[in-house]
Amino acid sequence: MLSTRRQWLQGMAVLASMPLASWANTDNAPRFAAAWAVGAELYVGVLQLPASPDQSLRIQHAHAIPTRAHGMTQLADGSLLFASRRPGDWLLRVDPNGQEQWHWIEADRAFNGHVIASHDGMHLYTTETDLADSQGLIGVRDVRTLEKIAEWRTGGMDPHQLLLDRDGSLMVANGGIPTQPETGRRKLKLTHMDSSIARLLPAQDGQIAGQWRLTDTRLSLRHLAWGPEVAWATERRWLGIALQAEHDSAEQKQQAPVLALFDGQQLHAADLPTGAQWQGYGGDISCHGQHFAVSCPRADQLTWWQVPATAQATGQCLRQDSQQGVYCVSNDSVIHPLQPSTSTLWSGGAQQVLQWPQRNAVASTAHLTLDNHWVQI
Repeated sequence: MLSTRRQWLQGMAVLASMPLASWANTDNAPRFAAAWAVGAELYVGVLQLPASPDQSLRIQHAHAIPTRAHGMTQLADGSLLFASRRPGDWLLRVDPNGQEQWHWIEADRAFNGHVIASHDGMHLYTTETDLADSQGLIGVRDVRTLEKIAEWRTGGMDPHQLLLDRDGSLMVANGGIPTQPETGRRKLKLTHMDSSIARLLPAQDGQIAGQWRLTDTRLSLRHLAWGPEVAWATERRWLGIALQAEHDSAEQKQQAPVLALFDGQQLHAADLPTGAQWQGYGGDISCHGQHFAVSCPRADQLTWWQVPATAQATGQCLRQDSQQGVYCVSNDSVIHPLQPSTSTLWSGGAQQVLQWPQRNAVASTAHLTLDNHWVQI
């Protein structure tokens, strides 16, 4: 299959639905690095909000891809970097002029869907799996060539999203779900799940400085977002983690929380409000001011959470808002990743893009299918 994909890519020209010399923002309309599908065709690129809310989300740049993408990030030079969905085998960098740079992972490794740049911008960090033993890795890659120069163990299986902290350390969500290379995304031996949050120290060759787990071992910690300051501790911020339940019964999943909170010392799940019907599936997560927003696409709900005001509280769900097929959420905290956003948050669903906190519909998405994540650029 790998050779087929490479042959496919060699024969593909860069596809741009609306080709521009660069993705310079000439009309100040919000833009997003994103992945999407049009029918059976898969793309990554840049999407832009239209001038009028009754118009479709504009495809500013589109690049064809062989398999689904997942996470993406913008580098210091303006380039966009896209990671393939797990178990993935490619990275794609697109520079502001639309030039592509493809990179294929080593035969005994698989990408796990997320990539970020190091604190100094010289390296990339990718979450990966060692296919020989299913253990998780952080791949350390040269930012120019995308080639691997080192790798660090994450202390668990199925590492997914990762974020930099202010001190340059890495927070990594180990999803903890056992898989095997021959079964792809098929989940095996869920009774042996071991999901965790790990802090790695890049300055000490990826040494694990701490690791934290929830009491319920069938909750997979997957997606991360920095939040506001911790009220009872200086120089610490809330880390929000979207959860995905892997219990055996539908009833257990229905009762499972969708958000965990980490204050730098303690990790706990936020209480599920009475009557919530979210199927135990938290998709994407972002922060707006003092609140976390967690999408629950299987329930068509965007949920809003207040962080605890005291060390004894667990966090509170403030409300839920309906949006069909809502998954990806983003704001300008990606542009300024070390501070939470206080401006607009955007959520993408099956029919519309909504703007928060106004809850205004700002674009139609009926002409394409947004994938799991996007980031404002």
